[in-house]
Amino acid sequence: MLHRLVALLAVILCLAVSPCSTYAQPADSVQFFGNPDWSISSAVKVPPGRALYWTSGTVPPVVDEDAPADSPARFGDMETQAAGILERFETQFAEEGLSLSDVVYLRVYLVPSEDGTIDFQGWFDAYAQFFGTAENPTKPARSTVGVAQLVNPGWRVEIEAFAAYPE
Repeated sequence: MLHRLVALLAVILCLAVSPCSTYAQPADSVQFFGNPDWSISSAVKVPPGRALYWTSGTVPPVVDEDAPADSPARFGDMETQAAGILERFETQFAEEGLSLSDVVYLRVYLVPSEDGTIDFQGWFDAYAQFFGTAENPTKPARSTVGVAQLVNPGWRVEIEAFAAYPE
């Protein structure tokens, strides 16, 4: 029992002084927690009184009208599909006075291709075009989950986004 308590205290102390503490931001700002070298945040704190904007699961746009309706070719590869969804978010958020820099959390559902593998790298590459960049340094917290299928067999990704309105 004492051994477990000592181990727990060591972990708490380590987290308190490690680069896994908060990025430097005022207390009334949205705070992102985690290692600054990581591509995502391990947690995000939204201060009281900030309005939130949540999207439903958003799916990829059609990139090839001539491809069969339920085929992956109609929507593109994982990177194309994910980038298309993030571009949709840019438009949707702009209509609400938001941008991708206001995103605090993403929930991502990925589906395997015909060979049974999930193209995580395609998702990571699309994400890297929109987050943690010079134009948008925001690194939201994120969950990425592999699922058996989505409603349309051609979709390889569906994303939910959560944003906090600026002050």
